[in-house]
Amino acid sequence: MATDEIDYNIVFPDAGTSERHWQGTKEPVVILLGWAGCKDKHLSKYSSIYNEQGCVTIRYTAPLKTVFISESFGYKELSSTALKLLEILYDYEVENSPIFFHIFSNGGFMLYRYIIELLHTDKQFSSLCVIGAAVDSAPGNANIRGALRALTAILGPKITPVLRYVLLTLFVVTVFLLRIVLYPLTKYIHKNHYDAVQENPPSWPHFYLYSRADQVIRHRDVELFMETIKQKGVPVDSFDFHSSPHVSHFLKFPEQYTLKCRDFLAACMKNLESTEIKRRRHVESQ
Repeated sequence: MATDEIDYNIVFPDAGTSERHWQGTKEPVVILLGWAGCKDKHLSKYSSIYNEQGCVTIRYTAPLKTVFISESFGYKELSSTALKLLEILYDYEVENSPIFFHIFSNGGFMLYRYIIELLHTDKQFSSLCVIGAAVDSAPGNANIRGALRALTAILGPKITPVLRYVLLTLFVVTVFLLRIVLYPLTKYIHKNHYDAVQENPPSWPHFYLYSRADQVIRHRDVELFMETIKQKGVPVDSFDFHSSPHVSHFLKFPEQYTLKCRDFLAACMKNLESTEIKRRRHVESQ
């Protein structure tokens, strides 16, 4: 469905499934942010991991032009998208539920960056309870070769070879100049997603799902990022699938992937419950 020019899908579980899994507590709301070029029919397969656990799910994928053009040129178009996504929680009156993110590739992580900034700075969202985030095949940093591979795959065979060559050349030149050569200067105007989140990470737990075989996002970028935010006190866990291609861990290892995502969500909910119990005891002791 669409609202304010944002196309998204929201799915509510039946009451019986929610009660069976969450036993009277508010069911989590899982926000899935798709990779660049992701089709909703593909993202819906990931949302089913959580729907079958009695969760509300919201699916959204940022447009290609926003990910590859707006962000490359420093236009913060995704910032307004992030705002509208968080407002959906209020539209459906689920703002008091635990919030969980599942992010895919740099396309999803770029949007996640602006969501984090809003949660850090906007009073409207200060009461939202984010319990964790699973990050699939992200984040990558200044990897032109990987971005070129991703864009080539997205453009596909339907586009003419000449137009494909022109688009890819323009993209490479732009990214190389603005995001690498001139980045020591342009970062003061617009930091990339990797640096922005690394410098001011959120406090909730993160679970990174990645692979050494990924030809788009370098595994060392993910590992360096994890180590940096871990040193800043962010609870971090990870799993290296070793052989699966970019955003294909679920496709290649469906049972293992599903189990790890569900276990992480359950651990985040358990942490929330433990925190709530401690808070109540503290209030009662006053």
